[in-house]
Amino acid sequence: MIKIYPYKELGRMDISWLKAKYHFSFSRYYNPDRLGFGKLKVINDDIVKAHSGFDTHPHRDMEIITYVRKGAITHEDSEGNKGKTEAGDVQVMSAGSGIAHSEHNIEDEDTLLYQIWIEPHTENIKPAWSAAKFPKQLNDNSLPLLVSGRPEDETNDVLHINQFASIYGGRIKKGSTIEHSIKDQLYILLSEGTAEIEGELINKGDGCEVTEQKSINIKALEECEIVIIDTP
Repeated sequence: MIKIYPYKELGRMDISWLKAKYHFSFSRYYNPDRLGFGKLKVINDDIVKAHSGFDTHPHRDMEIITYVRKGAITHEDSEGNKGKTEAGDVQVMSAGSGIAHSEHNIEDEDTLLYQIWIEPHTENIKPAWSAAKFPKQLNDNSLPLLVSGRPEDETNDVLHINQFASIYGGRIKKGSTIEHSIKDQLYILLSEGTAEIEGELINKGDGCEVTEQKSINIKALEECEIVIIDTP
């Protein structure tokens, strides 16, 4: 089953330094019908203004994944981790027993990113942070695996999370169709372009839930950037 959530119908935040669209209830936006999708609890589509950002604040017992789409975000935390994640790359923070961090856009341009929160399978673990650069080439038959906590992916060169979930992402050539296998259920984000998912039109910024299917076909009507979250 496929259900599309149009960008214009998402929750929103618009303040001086941050414009955000919320796929699920978050901050001042509350929708009792949108409290998450299985273990996936938060997807925020953020525009962080140049020379601004999220000052130091705490988290615990959450896997927080940031997929940067344009610009860069600079991370610093109470465990001594610090790094810059640029467009097309990903960072993962396991908040575990407790961590405080900041994320700032120190660039001269706005930063666009997805912030994704997934509940861990184990609470009170040691906090951790990591980031990785990923290939930027166009894909025509599959998307690269970026993040996973599934045992079968331990030997792959991907970022680790503490949940049996996986995240794929990248760009698809115009006219190409990819068939993507499903392990649990999918939440799909279309960052750029226009696509068809099993014949259903999905536009830039939309979200899409896929349940009760073993695989799915995605056709890029234009060159697209897509993020696929497979979650229990």
